[in-house]
Amino acid sequence: MSDEIRIPASEQTRPGSIIGPGQRAAAWDRLGSEQFDVVVIGGGVVGSGAALDAATRGLKVALVEARDFASGTSSRSSKMFHGGLRYLEQLEFGLVREALFERELSLTTLAPHLVKPLPFLYPLTKRWWERPYVAAGLLLYDELGGAKSVPGQKHLFRAGALRLSPGLKRSSLIGGIRYYDTVVDDARHTLTVVRTAAQYGAVVRSSTQVVSLLREGDRVTGVRVRDSEDGAVAEVRGHVVVNATGVWTDEIQALSKQRGRFRVRASKGVHIVVPRDRIVSDAAIILRTEKSVMFVIPWGNHWIIGTTDTDWNLDLAHPAATKVDIDYILSTVNTVLATPLTHNDIDGVYAGLRPLLAGESEETSKLSREHAVAVPAPGLVAIAGGKYTTYRVMAADAIDAAAQYVPARVATSITEKVPLLGADGYFALINQTEHVGAIAGLHPYRVRHLLDRYGSLLNEVLAMAADHRELLNPISAAPGYLKVEAAYAAAAEGALHLEDILARRTRIAIEYSHRGVDCAREVADIVAPILGWTDDDVDREVETYIARVEAEVLSQTQPDDASADALRASAPEARAEILEPVPLN
Repeated sequence: MSDEIRIPASEQTRPGSIIGPGQRAAAWDRLGSEQFDVVVIGGGVVGSGAALDAATRGLKVALVEARDFASGTSSRSSKMFHGGLRYLEQLEFGLVREALFERELSLTTLAPHLVKPLPFLYPLTKRWWERPYVAAGLLLYDELGGAKSVPGQKHLFRAGALRLSPGLKRSSLIGGIRYYDTVVDDARHTLTVVRTAAQYGAVVRSSTQVVSLLREGDRVTGVRVRDSEDGAVAEVRGHVVVNATGVWTDEIQALSKQRGRFRVRASKGVHIVVPRDRIVSDAAIILRTEKSVMFVIPWGNHWIIGTTDTDWNLDLAHPAATKVDIDYILSTVNTVLATPLTHNDIDGVYAGLRPLLAGESEETSKLSREHAVAVPAPGLVAIAGGKYTTYRVMAADAIDAAAQYVPARVATSITEKVPLLGADGYFALINQTEHVGAIAGLHPYRVRHLLDRYGSLLNEVLAMAADHRELLNPISAAPGYLKVEAAYAAAAEGALHLEDILARRTRIAIEYSHRGVDCAREVADIVAPILGWTDDDVDREVETYIARVEAEVLSQTQPDDASADALRASAPEARAEILEPVPLN
């Protein structure tokens, strides 16, 4: 394959949004030489949202991420952009109203190519009181904003509920209520926020770890960063630093040697992924559990089932699922399924950490999902808590707090009027699916798949195959994806390692039973000329990825967190060793 695979300049409708290998060196030079208004630490959805918020206010912004964009919590959620129905029971009406407003905004304006409406079935199991109780909650959900662009609730008798979800045991319900929420590919959404921030001028860079904070007197004036790829070190100056690192909030806070205003606790949530044919249902399913709820969510040719909710005090970068976690999910969902699931049905497993604001309750499921902003030291703003859906509000609140340290006047947030990349023109392209497919030589199904991942950036993706038609072929062992998607991930989406592509730019790592192992070399060969890999680099990337998968799979057979964590941590890292941060002098 030629080493000239790239996005033709004529097709780069938004060249500022490209964050491929060609931009890394320039970004590094800018980080070390320019004065920024805001330096954001953390490339998850909140940090990316903060960079976008600040950039669209006209501020000069830098965003640094130690690993890959969305490599933490923002790629390991339940894949819903939702209002949080269960928070109504906790009387968090403000949070639900806020989240539903954000859901509506993303469905209609900000990210309609990524956030999709999804019908849910709420099975009823108790006579007399449960239906009116749940109906009242769903009515409130609708009134708070849940039914503006999605249908309202519909009540079903047992027969109607079983027609909607034939895979449920007849004895598991006496009726049901259908309502609507949404589904989203969290990693792709976060990456799109990152690229949108770059389009509006933010300097964004992954594999760039903060190792210490800079200061003058008692004021924080920037960060010292280390390139996780080659070990280079630079100082990034900013009028204010925003700590948006989620579960790492306390670690970054410790660098300032100042006492934090809040504490973040990590709660582990595990999900399993099973083939779509294992459960027969035309709707997602929400199940009540003793402590919380469990979701069964359609995900392409699969179902995602979860989640758990347990304290986690071990490795924050690689939370490990245990056999106990998986058994819990299986036993819970099997109470309602006509055909029980077994371990052999599982194609993928993933574990993520919720960054919860610590409260008085010891049960993580009862910790607040509200967010908080604090200024633990002059020039340092911390944002934590919240939920994925409210990332935009969290980002705006963080930049509002940071504005006091920026010398110039700071405009108010406008991100509710700023569609993410790929949103403009998406609806028109959906109507032109067959025409686009005919021109590109792709089945309309493939075009729709690409549109729901890239939106109107579809033309950029297809442009990469203009002189390399073989890129429009499916990846052999992961035929749900085209080879051009791997190439585009490396050329335009900041992917630096095989794991970035298989686990986050695509979701091959959880959607195929081989977890990406069977296509690792094929994908590495596709991106090697783009990323400048030698044959030795390809071998190392493949070996590292396979070792990661083997460690993950083995950790999922362990009985407890400690042993699972030890096995998962034994796998080699694709990036250079992440050093311990250094406190301020």
